[in-house]
Amino acid sequence: MAMNTMRAAVLIAPKRFELRDVPVPAIGPEDVLVRVTRTGICGTDIHIFNGHYAADKLPLIPGHEFCGTIAECGANVRHLAVGARVVVDINIGCGTCFWCRRNEVLNCTEVTQVGIGRDGGFAEFVAVPARLAIPVEADIPDDILALTEPVACVVRAARKAKVTFGQSVVIFGAGPIGNLHVQMMRLVGAAPIIVADLSADRCRMALEAGADAAVSDPAELKATVLRMTGGRGADFIIESVGNRKLYEQAFDLARRGGHVAFFGITPPGETVPVDILRTVLEEGSLKGSVAGMGEDMHDALTLLSHGRFRTDDFTRASYCLENIQEAFETLGDRPQDLKTQIAIAA
Repeated sequence: MAMNTMRAAVLIAPKRFELRDVPVPAIGPEDVLVRVTRTGICGTDIHIFNGHYAADKLPLIPGHEFCGTIAECGANVRHLAVGARVVVDINIGCGTCFWCRRNEVLNCTEVTQVGIGRDGGFAEFVAVPARLAIPVEADIPDDILALTEPVACVVRAARKAKVTFGQSVVIFGAGPIGNLHVQMMRLVGAAPIIVADLSADRCRMALEAGADAAVSDPAELKATVLRMTGGRGADFIIESVGNRKLYEQAFDLARRGGHVAFFGITPPGETVPVDILRTVLEEGSLKGSVAGMGEDMHDALTLLSHGRFRTDDFTRASYCLENIQEAFETLGDRPQDLKTQIAIAA
């Protein structure tokens, strides 16, 4: 099959994509070549675009929320066939170390991530280890399929926090991932679900997605949480903004013995004070989580395949690869589009 070059959006410097014809990536015997159909723009991609993250990796083809079809299989690949639709677990560890065995792949000393540490999905083709390509059985549209990776991140956060039915949750942030946190909490039966976001529009969208209350005035948040939790404070707080002051506030909103889920990414080196005696005596806890991987991806695909998420606010905005620069530059003007996707191939 004579595929020598492909179209790709290469981030050559912060804020500058260049459309190039580049060689189609070579695959080894354990790999597959994926023909990309759609790729979502993630908050991480925006950080990379702005030069705040992975700047040492440029030039880079970003893009890690993607789906596609198998274009070519390595010699040893048995579980996939050319033409099969797939989503991809982007977290590539060695596969055999202590952390990989525990599905804590980001702690593997050899880890890299597709579209972050190596070339990704803003291109016509991506090469990935075949073990990380997950076949799609359901008849599910590409624009919903491309949401699997972000949904996997909230699946993992819920799993790590061990939230279950009848527990109260406060979610900081009602952007794309905050909205998915709301829906995930709704699915596990958390109640009440209280959202905080400065944008009244995004608060409205969070209510539509299943939140019980959405607070856009920070001065009203604590009173709302106490009123809705019998004066105790919330069982769980999920910080999904990445703001040190919000992390501090999270501990203040948690009930005695409550749990703070660390999810939003701050700049390196930022810290939040934790009261040792109070944490010991009240049996408080905190836990970090980040990318969805392994079973999180499979679970996310299952939930999306069965229509468990409201996706309309995530699938409205679509740009072709040629217009990727415009897609990134206009993100700030389109807050009502919770997700912007790049359509790569039909």
